[in-house]
Amino acid sequence: MTALTRFRLAGYARSHRAFQPLLLLFVVISLLYATGVPLGNELTSYADSAAILIPVFAWAARGLLDTEPDEQRMIARTAVGPAELVSGLVAALVCNAVLAGIAVVWPLVAGFQAVPGVATLVTGIGLHGLAVLAGTVLGALTSRTILPSPAISIVVLIGGYVAMLMVGSSSVWAAFPAMSWMHAANHGELAARLPVILVSAGIWVGAGLLGYAGLRRTRP
Repeated sequence: MTALTRFRLAGYARSHRAFQPLLLLFVVISLLYATGVPLGNELTSYADSAAILIPVFAWAARGLLDTEPDEQRMIARTAVGPAELVSGLVAALVCNAVLAGIAVVWPLVAGFQAVPGVATLVTGIGLHGLAVLAGTVLGALTSRTILPSPAISIVVLIGGYVAMLMVGSSSVWAAFPAMSWMHAANHGELAARLPVILVSAGIWVGAGLLGYAGLRRTRP
């Protein structure tokens, strides 16, 4: 499985697909940190960044999973079985982890007026980690194996993200809690609400992975 994961990452890196989400990432974080972040607002900025970047991560995961030709993917599935599905998800997670790392480091160099404390950094990394998981699952669910039409795929990806924000604004359990952590960070309540946010995020990511695995059983 490790070899297949490396193979997919190498194929994605050589394709033009890899540059599209990377360029969008730089556009988003450049706008987020264009005017600088005042002292004390670092955690709020990280929370907003993590939530806003979910569709970028989804786009990257979708692009990586769609890079491999269908015939090659079916050969890999025949050869290694369920490990083929896992290797694709792992490759997408690795790719998105790199993008998230850029998003976390960027404001430390050209965004924050001062380097925040360890607690803020750890929380910011954690929120971007949750965003990576959500984006990877959303990208997988809109990949070519699930939605063969590129037009329908991109509509569902964007619509799924918008729905996630709109529905999630009413309750931490109603959808993936991106809006909840943004709201909590902006009101200084993130530390108190973080356990509930983590549990909710875990439930939604787990449900998404189960849905993807179930759909892939009938869509090789």
